[in-house]
Order: sequence, then structure tokens, then C-alpha cells
Amino acid sequence: MFGRLNKSSVVEPVAAPGGALDRLGRRGDLRPEAPGDRETRLAAAAASLSSSVAPRLRELIDNGMPPGEVARQAGQQAQIHFRQNGVVLSPLELRGHVADVLRPLLPAQAFSPPEPAPMPAEIVPVEPAQVAVLQPPGSPSLDRPVAEPKLVAWEADKAPPVEVVDKSNGRLSRSKIEQARRTVQPLIMRRIDLAAAVSLPRKELVRQLEGLVAELLAEQRVQLNRPEQDDLVYQIVNDMMGLGPLEPLLEDEGITDIMINGPKQIYVERRGKLELTSIAFEDNTHLLNICNRIVSRIGRRVDESSPICDARLLDGSRVNIIIPPLAIDGASVSIRKFGKRQIGFDQMAQQGNISPAMATVLRIAARCRLNLIVSGGTGSGKTTMLNALSGMIENGERVVTIEDAAELRLQQPHVVRLETRPANLEGNGEVSMRDLVKNALRMRPDRIILGEVRGPEAIDLLQAMNTGHDGSMGTLHANRPREALTRLENMVTMGVASLPPKAIRTQIAGSLQLIVQISRMRDGIRRVSHITEVMGMEGEVIITQDLFVYEFKGEAADGKLAGAFKSTGLRPHFLPRAAYYGLDRVLMEAMG
Repeated sequence: MFGRLNKSSVVEPVAAPGGALDRLGRRGDLRPEAPGDRETRLAAAAASLSSSVAPRLRELIDNGMPPGEVARQAGQQAQIHFRQNGVVLSPLELRGHVADVLRPLLPAQAFSPPEPAPMPAEIVPVEPAQVAVLQPPGSPSLDRPVAEPKLVAWEADKAPPVEVVDKSNGRLSRSKIEQARRTVQPLIMRRIDLAAAVSLPRKELVRQLEGLVAELLAEQRVQLNRPEQDDLVYQIVNDMMGLGPLEPLLEDEGITDIMINGPKQIYVERRGKLELTSIAFEDNTHLLNICNRIVSRIGRRVDESSPICDARLLDGSRVNIIIPPLAIDGASVSIRKFGKRQIGFDQMAQQGNISPAMATVLRIAARCRLNLIVSGGTGSGKTTMLNALSGMIENGERVVTIEDAAELRLQQPHVVRLETRPANLEGNGEVSMRDLVKNALRMRPDRIILGEVRGPEAIDLLQAMNTGHDGSMGTLHANRPREALTRLENMVTMGVASLPPKAIRTQIAGSLQLIVQISRMRDGIRRVSHITEVMGMEGEVIITQDLFVYEFKGEAADGKLAGAFKSTGLRPHFLPRAAYYGLDRVLMEAMG
């Protein structure tokens, strides 16, 4: 993988025994060693190594070859020398011997740092005559295949060598690492077989890139300490296998949303508050490459002909992408992170999202197979609540989930997950939410769960709720329970415009039994503000009653809102249904 030399100078490369380089595109030519006198042959070969290799290396130095290239040639010729003496060495064994040969030829010189500058880190040019690079024992440049000891071509006009000066006393310097990445990454891409590299396990790729990065840093005369080199390799691997600059944000469990407004502006939501990060993409092309990597994994596309796309990451995080020409300032990406931990009602009660009594009522509602809607604004936690409610579904039930981008996490064994599909370039092949709801009715489901009700599929969901699929659930965007009913009515009209309003409301009242209203309040905490029951019709009006409400009382000294979850004390309309499941007494105790 590493170290492509000119074809004219390369004979068959030989990989180290047991090494992983063969998997990166090299052919091995390992010759078995005879056991017994290996130590004797090794000692003899080591004693004659300097006299065999050093004259040729001096010739290369006299011809003006850079120190890094001399070290590479030394590794190749040394491996040939040992092979000719009947010994095959691993890269680690070889490095110490080569360092002994290089030490008198390339004497080390200390760097002379310039005077400290006002900036925390700066790039200071260094004259080539000031620096001689010593390849120390363990230098990755010796991890090279064996080749004929011929003079090879190198780039005479490389970028001027730089020394990175940092006053952070050993701490990571982002400016240093970014400068080093811009210098090293293009060279890495030219030296490796990218297709083979990305097929390796991540740990193996990191291990192999560490050596190549250290070598290139020495060649380019860029100084980074070990933690900075590790961070540089981490960034390069993220660009090759992951989502580049987004990987640290995706790994941070405290972040719930990532919002990208063009290549240079990335916001995150942490503890309910938006924060601007220091992370950025190189340019809009870099950002578009990451967008295409996201959508291609699930068989979708995003380009000028289809500039809007909903997708998901491998961990289930939901992604929305909109690119130019619709997004004027560069591609805009919104990522709703998929929590690594399942949040249940007990944890919600501990976090202050609901009260213990509300948790009990919601458990009973899901266990009693009530048809319910979770309503709330964007980012209020509707999907999290829907996941918690689905946890009450019995294992023996067949559940069909329907989503634009699959993100529900059901723990039951019998779950069928369906996902919509956009149209192709010719405008054909679209499979809408309504198509999937209609098809789900033919799949003998016990429950149907819609990730989000947003259009004419509302009428099909209501019909399913009213025709034997009790316990179906969905989410929709609304700010209050009464607004949720109005929006549901409007969406039904989108599907069947000929129905009169009273017929639609009658359908809603006969199908829906509970509305769980969630709000993300100004202190960043999500709270269930209402648990509202749908009781029926009175004239042309749908009658509802609140079972629980959140009462705001003020603001505490730490900025959090002060309030309380209160039961209205009303008798639940679904009490007879709870009695049918043997849960009526528990329900009345929870209502207080």
C-alpha cells in the first residue's frame, strides 16, 4: 500500500512476514528461512551491512537526494542485503540495523526555534541547510518493500520545509495539526491504494497510516509531538472511512443535533442550547463529498437535479441535506443524532421530562392498546417518546413501522420496518408514506407506527386505527393538543378533499384516544406539557380533556424553569378499557 516508487526502479516488492501490507495491494514474495543457525547468519549480515550499503548511500547524498529519500533507499538496500545472507527480517527488526548505518551519514542537528510570537502557534519557514532529518530506530520509512538499489526519481520542488512552533507546552495545537494535514494528506493519497485501504478494519488502517504519516512529516520537516500525530492520523482516517470533521461530533454523546450551514459554519445542540463549533470543512466540495458518502450508503443521491434528500447514518441518526442551487451559501446538513442509549420512562422521570405518575399513565395507555399521537415542535423529543411508548408493546404482536428515514428502535422480535423511497432521475419509482400505509394494511399488522404523519397518509392511518389495528401510534408537528387535532384534520383533507369537516372530525374522534404533547422549553429541557384524552364528538366539535398538564411557576437561579406536573384529577375516559386489561386500579392511583 505505502510507497509507490517509479515503475522503472521497482522489482517485485517483498512484504514482512505476517505483515498486513499484502492486504493493501502488494504481492508477497516471502522465502522460507532454514531454522537453526539464523542468529549466526544474522550477526554476520549485520556486521557487513555498513560496508555493503553505506557507499551507495553516500553516492545518493552527494547527488543531492533528500534525507528522507536516502532513508527509504537505505531500508530497501538493507533488506536486500539481509536476504542475500539468508535472513528475512520484519520491519521492526530491520529498523535498528538501518538506523546504525544512517547515523554517521545523516547526523542529527537540533532545531533552533525562533523567538516566541504573539500568536499561540505560527508557521516559521526553515532553511533546508538548517535541518538534517535523522530516521531514528522505529522510523516508519523503513517499512518499505525490497527493491533493486537503483536511484529513483523524487520531487525536486516540494513545498518549502516548515517548522511549526507552538507555545501550548505539549497540548494539541489545532492550527499545527490542520497545517500538517493539508501538507501530508495529498501525499498519502498518492502513495496508497485507496480502495484496498478503506477495505481494512479501522484499527489496522490506523496502525499502518501511523508509520506513513510519521515518515511524511519527517520528509516535509514538520514537527508534531505524539498526541498531535495521533490526532492527525485520526482526522485522515475519518476522511477516508468516516464523515471527516463530523466524526468527533458524532462521537460526543452530549450533542443531540448537528447543523451545518455551509463548509465553515457548524452548530451543535448541547443540553438544549445551540453552540457554534470551531470545526469546518475545507471547502464546499469537501462538504459535498461527505454528503454524497452519507446518501450513497442507503442507495440515494443528492445532486443538482435532486438537491434535497432525507437519509440516515449507519447508527440510525436522521439526516436532511439540501445543496446548491437551493442552498445559497453552500450545502446545508441537519443531523438528528441517534442516541446510543434507549431512554425509557424511568429515565425521563429522573431527568424531569415527566412525573412518575405521568410515566405510569403512559405505560398503561400503551399497554391498553390506545391509539395515540405524539405532538410537538421540531427537536422536542417526539421520536424518543415514541420509542419509549413502543417499549410497552408485547413481544407476541406484529408491528409495522413506516418512516421517511428509519430511526425508530423497537425491541420486539416481530417488527417489519418500511422506508419511503424518492423518485429517480426520470421522476419514476417514488414510494410515498401513503403507499406504505396502504401496503401495511395487507401485512396483517397488530400495530402500525408512523414515524411522522405529515400528509394524506393521515386518512389511511385513521382508517387503520378504526379497523382493528388498536395501539397504533404516530407523531406530528403541532404546538398544542387542540392544534394537533386541527392539523390532523387538514392532512386528512389533503388525502380526501371531498369529505365534509364533520365526517373528518368524527373519524378522528372515533380513531384517536390520546395526545401526548411535548415541548422543548427555553431552558433547553424537553417536558411533556399535556397528556390529553380525546373523548368523542359534541355537535361538530371534538371533545377533549387534559389528564396532566405542566404548570410554569418561574425561573430558578441556575436558569432552569420552575414548575410542576399536575394531575387534573379527572376520571380517564379510557378507564373501562384499563379495567379490561386489569389496570384500572393502578390508573386511578396514578391520577391521584
